[in-house]
Amino acid sequence: MKVALIGATGFVGSNILKELSARGHKITAIARNPEKSEVSGAHITPVSVDVMDTPALAKVLEGHDAVVSAFNPGWTNPNIHDDFLKGARAIQEAVKRSGVSRFIVIGGGGSLYIKPGLQVVDTPEFPEEIKPGADAARKYLEDIREEKTLDWAFFSPALEMHQGIKTGRTGTYRQGLESPVFDKDGRSVLSGEDVGVVIADELEKPKHHRERFTAAY
Repeated sequence: MKVALIGATGFVGSNILKELSARGHKITAIARNPEKSEVSGAHITPVSVDVMDTPALAKVLEGHDAVVSAFNPGWTNPNIHDDFLKGARAIQEAVKRSGVSRFIVIGGGGSLYIKPGLQVVDTPEFPEEIKPGADAARKYLEDIREEKTLDWAFFSPALEMHQGIKTGRTGTYRQGLESPVFDKDGRSVLSGEDVGVVIADELEKPKHHRERFTAAY
């Protein structure tokens, strides 16, 4: 499979890149500075392109079997809310122009429903410092739900999915749709490495079409 991966140098993107490469897929690793990637190999073609440049990005995406977007303008970016929405919408338009149908977006877990009518991002416990980015991802989920041309899927990682999760790659997980997947201790946890497994599995054996899904241990 030939996959275009946007945001290939980030925490999530690099884990997806590593998993896809290990499985022998051909990956176009797209980033503003792809030379910063710690993952390399014969299956990987690094490409530098600004995701806001829709025509240029569409040209790069042409001829791929699927596009995965792990785009994130940076959690410390003071304009993360607006930049995320602008970038995500530009990427979606570029995918449509490229002629590629399959499109998987890595969003956030904040838009998952902790109970009917209440999303995680709106709970008192949700960290204020990441709320703007989580809110932008939630808004973009509503955007892409209106998309009728692309065969899209929106992945919301587990509520605890960050560099501090040290389980590494287990290759095991459980899936859900609109609500977090909790373990026996009431935690929703997934490593970055296993996010790579989830996305690679979905690319190889698609189960989710025009819907959001999530995964955790």
